[in-house]
Amino acid sequence: MKLSDFDYALPPELIAQHPVSPRDAARLMVIDRTSGAIAHRTFRDLPEFLTPADVLVVNDTLVIPARLHARKSTGGAVEVLLLRRAYQEGSGPGVELWETLVRPGRRVPMGARIKVTEGVTGEVIDSSPSGVRTIRFSTSRPLLEVARTVGEMPLPPYIHEPLRASDDYQTVYAEVEGAVAAPTAGLHFTSDLLTRIRDAGARVLSITMHIGLGTFRPVNVERIEEHVMDEEWYEISSETARIISSVHRPGRVIVVGTSAVRALETVADEDRTIRAGTGWSRLFIYPGYRFKLTNALVTNFHLPRTTLLMLVSGFAGRELIRRAYEEAMEERYRFYSFGDAMLIL
Repeated sequence: MKLSDFDYALPPELIAQHPVSPRDAARLMVIDRTSGAIAHRTFRDLPEFLTPADVLVVNDTLVIPARLHARKSTGGAVEVLLLRRAYQEGSGPGVELWETLVRPGRRVPMGARIKVTEGVTGEVIDSSPSGVRTIRFSTSRPLLEVARTVGEMPLPPYIHEPLRASDDYQTVYAEVEGAVAAPTAGLHFTSDLLTRIRDAGARVLSITMHIGLGTFRPVNVERIEEHVMDEEWYEISSETARIISSVHRPGRVIVVGTSAVRALETVADEDRTIRAGTGWSRLFIYPGYRFKLTNALVTNFHLPRTTLLMLVSGFAGRELIRRAYEEAMEERYRFYSFGDAMLIL
């Protein structure tokens, strides 16, 4: 399958720069995979499509303010994006190793030293062909604590305007710190909407999958089957695994976001039971994948030529998604992280 099969041209004015307010006022495209029918609703209508036999699975990862501004020992400014902590030899009290992206990378070679703020310095000790640099930080307090003070939210490059509120790029149920990008399908939920869903009888369950470098890394191969996903860490509790494994028709597992789909499909067995625990997933889902667990999907409108669009196309069919995206553009839906949503049944 070719990368160009997942390309499309989007008018720039359809790229949402801010979320709507209230969040559940976003538009919702409802797609029926069986009939191919497409309907246009509002996200707050979501409870109408759920039953007491269903479970709605959300990703409770919390985005860290992972973008740090630093200066080299020569005085030049650089930007460091924290990806994940590397727990390996050389770390310990006052010393933390982190996998990072550095911009401009060519100015920060092996051995380069940087200063983030008073009491926080770093040295590049490893560099991979993919551009990831491991930095050994010497810090007087935990680096995440430092990031909460001086760091910035790592907004996608197509967001050109500052956040209007500090929590705009967090879901209302975010709890577990560790992501460098938001699970954006969940940005449409409000506390009131979650209450309405529970009051209607559907169960809302949380899993964790920390969204990492894979969100930023483009697909650079023409045959998509050759693409290798980056590892992302997940955690699924025993109770959550038990409840999801107990769902049988007519009940459905309705998953919010592509990251949660990947986590669940990673641990799902052919009999629709899932395994609790923690681990790393490199699961790449594209057309032809046989979904073991996911019955319905809540997702956003994704960038062209991305693994997220490939996953959605694998779930609903490439031609149906192509038609849905064309209709979304005709209807002036808002696209990408702060844009509108679709429910695929």
